[in-house]
Amino acid sequence: MQVHVSVPPNFNFERTAISHGWSGLLPCEFNRETWTLTRVHDVGGARPVTIEVNGNGPSLSFRHAPKLSKAAIVKITRDVRHMFRLDDDLSEFYTLVGIDSRFVWIAAAGAGRLLRSPTVFEDLVKTICTTNCSWALTEKMVTNLVTKLGRETTDGRHAFPTPDVMASQSEAFYRDEMRAGYRAPYFRELAERVASGSLDVEAWLHSDLPTEELKREMKRVKGVGDYAAENLLKLVGRYDGLALDSWVRAKFTRTRNNNRTAADKKIERYYRSFKTWRGLALWCDMTRDWMEDETRDTTNF
Repeated sequence: MQVHVSVPPNFNFERTAISHGWSGLLPCEFNRETWTLTRVHDVGGARPVTIEVNGNGPSLSFRHAPKLSKAAIVKITRDVRHMFRLDDDLSEFYTLVGIDSRFVWIAAAGAGRLLRSPTVFEDLVKTICTTNCSWALTEKMVTNLVTKLGRETTDGRHAFPTPDVMASQSEAFYRDEMRAGYRAPYFRELAERVASGSLDVEAWLHSDLPTEELKREMKRVKGVGDYAAENLLKLVGRYDGLALDSWVRAKFTRTRNNNRTAADKKIERYYRSFKTWRGLALWCDMTRDWMEDETRDTTNF
């Protein structure tokens, strides 16, 4: 069965799907030949369900197995809208980039919507998995976590585990089974705090706190430093931070600084005119070639 979801006029399914690495981390799978994003959703029934999302011109659609309840379809539709940022207002961003000829392509291409998970909790766990490691290790940790703890679908896939399930595991699980290394106690503590209600990470989506204060709150979670917090801020709609890491610095050196190493302050100055959107402008700039480059550089975000 197929459900159609309306999209804004400037929406680009392909650029959103590959906007960063999330489409390649379970419970997502991405087929670039068919431009299909497969995702497992836990809708609270006997089994999670697998959906396939495709872009279709002025809309996107997802296919699901028959016999889903109306409530389940409504929830999945809401999750899909959230994941693809269909209700985000990028008009101010597109106005700013339209002033500069180097960046006018962004609005024309419908770039700027960064794929995210249905929950902040999932995004937070995955973000911690990107810190201080290769992308291959990030994939390994997330795969172990999902396949070992996530509820199974009828087709053998697994959903992302809930905070309650993660909180029930010992630190040894995260160290020995997930292979999370030094992050092992962080995941146990995070899951316990979220499951108990002492930490409401979903509230970050609609927080009234200034960005710097919200960033400090995020950094109170063990395992979240400046880089992780600034990437997570992007996924809740705050683009002030640049989230500079070795990949971004190297890409800026090659594409914007004639292969000369640039200080962080120079990178900051380059995107300063985009104000609170500077982090998104940088990310679009650094990933412009991803639609054309089949062997694009790996990245930790």
